[in-house]
Amino acid sequence: MRENDFSPPINRSMRELDRSFFHKKVNLLVAYFPNPKYIGDFVRNCQPDILNIPSVKHIVPVEDSKGVLLRKELNDLDTYEEKVSSMTKEKINEYSIQIKPYVMTLNYDFWKADDILGAVLPKNLLDEVPTGYAQAGHVAHLNLREEFKPYGSLIGQVILDKNTQVQTVVDKVGSIHTKFRTFDMKVLAGKNDFMVEQNESGCKFRFDFSKVYWNSRLSTEHDRLVNQFKTKEAVADVFAGVGPFAVPAGKKGVLVLANDLNPESYASLKENITLNKTDDCVKAFNFDGREFIRKSPQLLLDWHNSTKSIERTKVVKRRKIDPETNEKISVRDTQHTHIDIPQFFTDYVMNLPDSALTFLDEFVGLYSEVGESIKSVPGFKLPKINVHCFEKFSIDEKPTPSEEELHKRIHARIVKLIDYDLPFDDCKFHLVRSVAPTKPMFCVTFTLPEEVAFKERSH
Repeated sequence: MRENDFSPPINRSMRELDRSFFHKKVNLLVAYFPNPKYIGDFVRNCQPDILNIPSVKHIVPVEDSKGVLLRKELNDLDTYEEKVSSMTKEKINEYSIQIKPYVMTLNYDFWKADDILGAVLPKNLLDEVPTGYAQAGHVAHLNLREEFKPYGSLIGQVILDKNTQVQTVVDKVGSIHTKFRTFDMKVLAGKNDFMVEQNESGCKFRFDFSKVYWNSRLSTEHDRLVNQFKTKEAVADVFAGVGPFAVPAGKKGVLVLANDLNPESYASLKENITLNKTDDCVKAFNFDGREFIRKSPQLLLDWHNSTKSIERTKVVKRRKIDPETNEKISVRDTQHTHIDIPQFFTDYVMNLPDSALTFLDEFVGLYSEVGESIKSVPGFKLPKINVHCFEKFSIDEKPTPSEEELHKRIHARIVKLIDYDLPFDDCKFHLVRSVAPTKPMFCVTFTLPEEVAFKERSH
């Protein structure tokens, strides 16, 4: 970071944040207006001579009136007239403007997190100042590289100070190493409180961030899939977490069986189903993913046989003309929706990118237990499988694999797992995001072939 008059003072030996260190005075000149009504015209016509610094207001109070700050180069009363434009000189004379010294005082609150950290971190770490984070409720989650970890508390405190919605800053310690996709974390700054509330997709989610998996960067992917699900159809969410797919889908009238192995996720999933009033459309389960896939067709049939259908009511506000007064008034209408519980799934969601592909072999013989009779259900169709996965490659790999090559590698794994020569063109690949330059995350969608779904399952 190049130091200038408006950059913070530098102290690269700082290890604990000292806010009082960040104090600076900048000597400027101000155009004082005895009559402030002329300020607008001056600003319009004299832009080249006016201070133009992001986050700095150029119109300031001066004595009993207002003034306009001049650019930093015009900071000398004896020489400023030699540097201003002829238009500025003209306006100074026209409006009897007085040019006066002005001292601007800057403190810690003036600078952004990037500025503060750029002034205290070692020079060799300035190429990528770590102010980016993922947020869940009030918790900001960093993933600091090793070279930044010695400065973790300093970084955390600055981020806490500069982001009003953040109350806790944590750093990921190590990698995701548990079957529940959780990771160890260290509190860098703020309170030791991980119970959060997160709004997403028009729903509210509550969960303990330290005990479940949540990634706010996947919100676009959550919405993308949920928007494809249709009201009154059934979806099986194999690795549901706390419900980012299941709850919004249930809210729009999709019937969802949502499963997660983590007892903490399962508890939060049930709470979020109730919190968002989707108990009628979303059912929660706490099975291993394989067991859930195997049982899912019968679980849905059991729901269908026990409930048959549900009625949903929704109060809708609308405007109409009052016939007596001829004025617009607000009225409430109650809408009733009848939803039959389906007997088959249209979609499976498998959002466990590290290992979801390895569960695909469980779909071999998916309908072997409920039998061929499922085909006679009106409107029956085979389910789409939406499976998330990483396809990592080596940075040393030459040539660097194209996206199509990565798709083909994933396709080969799918073919092997379902033991069926699924045509490559039957798979749709969506790039969700790149976790790292050599670690893209994809969502692959394909329709489960009939030969796979109805194959006799080996025991």
